[in-house]
Amino acid sequence: MLQNIDPEIFQAILDEEQRQANWMELIASENYQSKAVLQAQSSVFANKYAEWFVWKRYYGWQENTDKIEQLAIERAKKLFHADHANVQALSGAAANLCVYTALMNPWDTILWMDLSHWWHLTHWAPVTFISKVFNFIRYKTNENWDIDFDELRKLAHEHKPKIILAWFSAYTKTLDFDQFSEIANEVWAVAYADMSHIWWFIAAWLLPNPLDHWFQVMMTTTHKSLRWPRWALILSKWIVSNPLKKPEDTIENIPTRIDRAVFPWMQWWPHMNTIAGIAVALKEASTPEFREYARQALENAQILANELLNYWYKLVNWWTENHMIIMDFSKEDYSGWEVEKVLDKVWISTSKSTIPDDPRKPFDPSGLRIWMPAMTTRGVKWDDTKQIASFIHQAIQNRNDDSKLAETKKEVNSFCQKFPLP
Repeated sequence: MLQNIDPEIFQAILDEEQRQANWMELIASENYQSKAVLQAQSSVFANKYAEWFVWKRYYGWQENTDKIEQLAIERAKKLFHADHANVQALSGAAANLCVYTALMNPWDTILWMDLSHWWHLTHWAPVTFISKVFNFIRYKTNENWDIDFDELRKLAHEHKPKIILAWFSAYTKTLDFDQFSEIANEVWAVAYADMSHIWWFIAAWLLPNPLDHWFQVMMTTTHKSLRWPRWALILSKWIVSNPLKKPEDTIENIPTRIDRAVFPWMQWWPHMNTIAGIAVALKEASTPEFREYARQALENAQILANELLNYWYKLVNWWTENHMIIMDFSKEDYSGWEVEKVLDKVWISTSKSTIPDDPRKPFDPSGLRIWMPAMTTRGVKWDDTKQIASFIHQAIQNRNDDSKLAETKKEVNSFCQKFPLP
């Protein structure tokens, strides 16, 4: 039907499907949804208005919408040990803004990781709206690329932030959540974790859960490692009450304060078809098969890191504890951006990345960020990962030889044919 109604869009969809099948996907924000999730997301729930909350809707006949949202909430609470889950946030950027507006007033202070040390634009950047509303104080990593908790504690006591934020988009170690929550407790701040890149390892019990370490709030986008629709979840601890009534601004009332910030303060109607997809994905994430998939992806990432080290490439932190790999080309005469473009020529999709205190500019940084979840979704395992490292090495070494790059592209294409899209 789409082919007849809009052949241009139909062709673009076919072309992108073909590209995804033929390319090796290593971008650390992309993955493949399951057919069940896609079916739920493409369902008739796209037709339904459902403003407000479960059992408290404004529009009529909400029995089915309430059912799927309640299932999503209960599944998220169980999987991530939360007292409450808001499943209506439209994206990670929107979810972060909802948390900030729920817990702070304009000009209040947030203590967060410096943008140059792997944090993300959605938490603060001079070009964003949020930078004009709140006061951001930045902490950094030390010379060993570890979180400098002495500096973090000093800044917390000096500036008395309302929120202390943990996590960033390209850090390769496991965070010490106890130290974060301890410092937050000392200054009466809310401990808030953005787990967008590693939440699936928390779901699979492979990495610690901040909510088990005295964090009050945790957020994730859902389309990366989790293989879910593009959306966000906000999970929290403490008392859940009626979101139609304004609660006191206390830590105990964080769940309801967040609900009211999501709707009606920051956004309006939730997309019920996407929430249906989220509910299905949460059920998938609670299975032994998902835990095995996550374990395989982490092993693949560590094998890839080890193979790159064997080729004498420098990695930030020299390893990965959480599946994120950052190649460091700061001592080379070529940049991470140049390597990204070379890998594009052989149909390996990656993304450039800054490194701490990068000597190069943000749009031509020294780093390259890669991961293994998407290719693990397609069935890649141990020896296959070694072959991927070989492809990367071949492309970099032959970056100025188009004929050899063409040969590598053929090999990559042949490799990808063995691992079809799910």
